[in-house]
Amino acid sequence: MLLIADSGSTKTEWRLIDDKNKIYQAYTQGINPYFVSWNDISKILENELLPALPDFIQNEKIEIYFYGAGCSSIEKCHDVKSGIEKVFKHAHITVEHDLLAAARALCGQREGLAAILGTGSNSCYYNGKEIVQNQPSLGFILGDEGSGAYMGKQLICDFLNEEMPKEISDRIKERFKLSKDEVLENVYKKPFPSRYLASFSKFIYQNLKHEYCNKLVVDAFRLFFDRHICKYPRKGELPLGIVGSVGFYYSNIISRIADEKGIPMGKILESPIAGLILYHMGEE
Repeated sequence: MLLIADSGSTKTEWRLIDDKNKIYQAYTQGINPYFVSWNDISKILENELLPALPDFIQNEKIEIYFYGAGCSSIEKCHDVKSGIEKVFKHAHITVEHDLLAAARALCGQREGLAAILGTGSNSCYYNGKEIVQNQPSLGFILGDEGSGAYMGKQLICDFLNEEMPKEISDRIKERFKLSKDEVLENVYKKPFPSRYLASFSKFIYQNLKHEYCNKLVVDAFRLFFDRHICKYPRKGELPLGIVGSVGFYYSNIISRIADEKGIPMGKILESPIAGLILYHMGEE
């Protein structure tokens, strides 16, 4: 029996494959060990995951592969594993970074470039077995170029500094009723500031025909390519695959910029979970 999880900063997708290859699906909030403790992780699983899975799951021997944002160090992987072990006592648990999930889902056992463009952003050069090179993403404060959080941050900064067209500013005021104090509270005091900033990416997408929003998006993706993708070896030969909601919904703009930079495009997936199922079942 196999349980696979792909966790970003906002949500976690789970797929259970039983001994008859029947697939169950479930969703929980994002599990990032930088923001939640191992004890919080076990509570999330108990309250959100278990009710969506068959009752027998906790008593079965099960192989669990958890891929998550923030799982880039031994310490953080151990925290996640401890939280899962508290709930699944008979499981063999492997915790890996979500970037490896993207590479396996996009490339399988083939060489290529893989990227995540969702709430945050990340990328790597993958040799078909493991990640060989990773240009650091640096998180939403110092980096995450091309991500929902990055674009949301640019939008809100321009709004608060009155550096955007009045038409867009008026639409933001009408839709969100934003104040400076509210923004600062959500960014500097409340948990999950990257999720908060990324929530504005939907507004940007809905107003993409406006010159200001279009330029914001194009500039963000050009910076993502220049700071990350264009620094990898064989960048003009290997295809670039992308997973994540931002990459999926802005795929036309991304493909155009990739063509400008001479980067061949591979798969663009909203989620890596289907590719991970194929990979772990030996079909990819």
